[in-house]
Amino acid sequence: MRVLVLGGTRFIGRAIVHELLAHGHEVLLVHRGDHEDPSLTTIPHLHCNRRELARERSVLDAYAPEGVVDTCAMTGPDAEAVLALLATGVRRVALSSVDVYRAFGSVVEETETDLVPIDEDSPLREKALPPRPVASLRGWDYDPGAYEKLQVEAAYRRVGGVALRLPAVFGEHDYQRREEPVLRRVRHGRPVPVGPGTFLWSMGYVGDIAQGVRLALEATGVEGEVFNLCERRTPTVLQRFRRIAEAAGARVEFVPVPEGQLPDDLQVTRSMAQHVLVDASKARRVLRWRESDPDEALRRSVCWHLAHPPEEPDPGFEADDRALAARAW
Repeated sequence: MRVLVLGGTRFIGRAIVHELLAHGHEVLLVHRGDHEDPSLTTIPHLHCNRRELARERSVLDAYAPEGVVDTCAMTGPDAEAVLALLATGVRRVALSSVDVYRAFGSVVEETETDLVPIDEDSPLREKALPPRPVASLRGWDYDPGAYEKLQVEAAYRRVGGVALRLPAVFGEHDYQRREEPVLRRVRHGRPVPVGPGTFLWSMGYVGDIAQGVRLALEATGVEGEVFNLCERRTPTVLQRFRRIAEAAGARVEFVPVPEGQLPDDLQVTRSMAQHVLVDASKARRVLRWRESDPDEALRRSVCWHLAHPPEEPDPGFEADDRALAARAW
């Protein structure tokens, strides 16, 4: 089908576009032009802010999309600006997040409220996320006035769209670099100071997420539905760290230190009251979604990130040294 992809030039969106093209779909990529991916130069691009998309109505009408994948709607008005321009019958898929669940808010507030695993019927948040959650949630940083996936879901589902609740996503081209807390120490031959590391936080490989998006777009009879997408089995944070080191082929010492001494990028290893362990069995049952081999997916991701280290200077290891000096011998 002809698919309109909003966003689509970075990480998850990029993987979605490649997945759609690999399965015979046509893509018109709508984005602001801030990020251009050299692997996507052979498909048409429309450079436009989504709030100004109505000015390009003639382009949209000429393309006549049969489906839309919205990778970057952050608020209800973001979603409505696009939905108002779509013809009846267009299939609609919006990327949401597991941060809509009450359990996620409980992690931020350092409380415990919910049983796990979390499925699509688990309680949702009733209040906005704070602007800057605890450092344990690497990569999550919110502006309350410019981010609320609950609004995005409501807008899309109201018109029969599908909402996909994504976990923390890892893989090639991940600009949040979720494996970097381990890999930066691997590069320098450093030990990793850690807390208990028992937190369960479901994740997903970017290629698997892209497959789930395509399947949701192609599926019939799922209008207004919501699906979680995430790994089938979730290791603890410390187990995941060990798997990252193993995938990197490195011998790494993980050193227990007092939680109050943990460096910022290792706060995720401290004690957590609430887990974000998510169940995606509905997507497996209804969409026939299947995941990659988890060890192979992690190996591909780690190899890519080792070959493409961050351009920014490493922040150094002064905090590590203080933590290691305070270790319990």
